[in-house]
Amino acid sequence: MTWSATLDYGRKTKNVDIRPGPLRPANIIRNKFPTYKNGSNGIVIKLADGPEVPALKEAVAKETVDLLDRRQRLSVRELAMKFEKGLNTATLLSKEVKWRQVALLERDILLKNLKSVLESLRGRVTGKTKDEIEESISMVEILAVQLSKREAELLEQKTEVTKLAKSLKLASEDAKRIVEEERANAHTEVESAKSAVQRVQDALQEHEKISEKTGKQDLEELKKEVRVARRIKMLHCPSKAMDLENEIKTLRKTFTDKSADCVNLLKELELHKRRKGNDIPVFDLEGLQCLGSILRIVSQNGAAIDISNISVQWFRIHPKESNKEIISGATRLVYAPEPQDVGRYVQAEISLGNETAIAKTAGLVDPDAGLVEYVETLVRKPETEFNVVVLQLNGIDQPKESVHVLNVGRLRMRLCKGKAVVAKEFYSSSMQLCGVRGGGEAASQAMFWRPRSDLSLALAFETARERNTAIMLARRFAIDCNIILAGPGDKTPW
Repeated sequence: MTWSATLDYGRKTKNVDIRPGPLRPANIIRNKFPTYKNGSNGIVIKLADGPEVPALKEAVAKETVDLLDRRQRLSVRELAMKFEKGLNTATLLSKEVKWRQVALLERDILLKNLKSVLESLRGRVTGKTKDEIEESISMVEILAVQLSKREAELLEQKTEVTKLAKSLKLASEDAKRIVEEERANAHTEVESAKSAVQRVQDALQEHEKISEKTGKQDLEELKKEVRVARRIKMLHCPSKAMDLENEIKTLRKTFTDKSADCVNLLKELELHKRRKGNDIPVFDLEGLQCLGSILRIVSQNGAAIDISNISVQWFRIHPKESNKEIISGATRLVYAPEPQDVGRYVQAEISLGNETAIAKTAGLVDPDAGLVEYVETLVRKPETEFNVVVLQLNGIDQPKESVHVLNVGRLRMRLCKGKAVVAKEFYSSSMQLCGVRGGGEAASQAMFWRPRSDLSLALAFETARERNTAIMLARRFAIDCNIILAGPGDKTPW
């Protein structure tokens, strides 16, 4: 009988006939397959008594559930750390699957070797030993089947672990990117906050410095005012102030009376001179010699004036040059001074056939109190509106029921009735503007306006002050445009 190496079942037999006996059954109940090693005299089977390892699916599922449960409660940084931890775990599990796959391949080779050895032994033995060898061969086949199933499960687990590792890797990269973006945004916000705080601090320091300076100045000014007030209080008593006010009022009243007496004396002197020179009827001007009033020619003897036998022409006379300037269109017994007459004498020449009588103002035409300041206030506005009534249009009388709006602007004048525009013209050398010189009781409230050569208007204002304001304002705006607005026949500097 040929010598051969036999299985080591707890004893060794060399140069002895093979005895029939029961073979050790393979351990197919354990969760982990035994480790097979090739010895020099045969195959040695060694059971692995190490701790049991939990299933791979259970570990992956547990880790995934834990991540899903804590996802809402984690910050961006902690989430990134968890993703990195999960990625490391998946990597370790993938390596473990590879190791198990390698172990399965080695066990598959060992099982094939064991089966080939048992096949060779079955042909050499007979009887009961042969039956045991056949039973061992069937057990090895069962182990091979179980090993192939386990290998398939390991391949499936490997695929799942690979997918999970990829997803965790992508999530980890996204988390890192989000962390970097948040860190950059936070850094930017911190820098902007620092710069804002620095600006606020600088502004506060500057404000404190300015407040200290202004506070000191205000304190010094307040001290000065207090000293002045104390001095005034010491020098003046309330009774003395009241006495001074009463004295000033009395002086003003006395001055007004003396001025009226002086004007009357001048008129009487002028009349006395005229009576000595000729026997022409003497005329005088009745009315206040100021802007906004009406001057009327009256006879000194109180007789009525026959208009049919006389002709009238009004003039303005400069006080220094003493040259007469004709007022074109002023040929009635009544004349309302306009802003151009302020500071000049107004004289009326009454022609009686071959003789001429003169009526002249005793003094210069006075301005309207406060009118100049009011016009200067309106000059600051871009435009001013006045309510007017159209009396005449191209010399034709118009109904006086409708109210128009006259707009005096910086560059032009516009007359409107509601939304309809009656006239709208820019300031030009062809435009004429003055008071109405045709007489009448409302002459002090009426204005003549000729915006262009084919259109002329006579407008009535609510008050004489508004008429004079409109004339002065329009002439002021026209001067800003290098244009002088005057009446028909008036002289201009250029």
